Amino acid sequence: MTAARPKTAMILAAGLGLRMRPITEKTPKPLIKIAGRTLLDHCLDRLLAAGVEKAVVNTHYLADQVERHLRKYRDLEIIISDETDELLETGGGIANALGHLGGDPFYVANADVLYLDGPGMALHRLADAWRDETMDAMLMLQSTVEAYGYVGRGDFLIDTLGNLQRRPEREVSPYLYTGIQIIHPRLFDNPPARKFSLNVLYDRAIETGRLAGIVHDGEWFHIGTPDGLNQAENYLNQKFAGRRRR
Repeated sequence: MTAARPKTAMILAAGLGLRMRPITEKTPKPLIKIAGRTLLDHCLDRLLAAGVEKAVVNTHYLADQVERHLRKYRDLEIIISDETDELLETGGGIANALGHLGGDPFYVANADVLYLDGPGMALHRLADAWRDETMDAMLMLQSTVEAYGYVGRGDFLIDTLGNLQRRPEREVSPYLYTGIQIIHPRLFDNPPARKFSLNVLYDRAIETGRLAGIVHDGEWFHIGTPDGLNQAENYLNQKFAGRRRR
């Protein structure tokens, strides 16, 4: 039976944005604007549209700017998970916030991710594919050859049942991880340390056959460098301009 769609989300907004300098010297990466809205706003737009009611946001670099920006939201409960004193990485950041996330599966979104829905809402597709009895985490993947601004070897292989395996070393895999996922809190049972990467838990879940994925059916943009930012900006401006002309 398909579980109820999550009402809670964790937004990872504590990154340093080093590859985006000089833009991020004074502006945290989640507050960079594309098509008139910040990356963080684009992220929250998707979560709100999917029915999320509470979001926990971790902060570190230029945290005051991120927190001030979030105060404008009135239709979403937002809780700040402050990592100003110590950056806990992706896994540690979520583990540190588990007390606010409840006991059910929740969305996790990187605050600097930009994507467009395909024929259906991506977050609902993810939630509807979730199977609590067989999964601890489900990742949204993107075809490496269809990702805008991405240069890399991909991350995962996926079988016909949706089970994931790591890309073999020195090989190219067809899919990359988009920064969007659903996680059950039990994934964090017995964490390896206070500060750790989610990749440690993904590897554990792969070993037990409990890391799953689906392939995104819309556009996804890699905003890793100023050049990637310009590519996304140009694409969206052209796309939205075309809609306005119609």
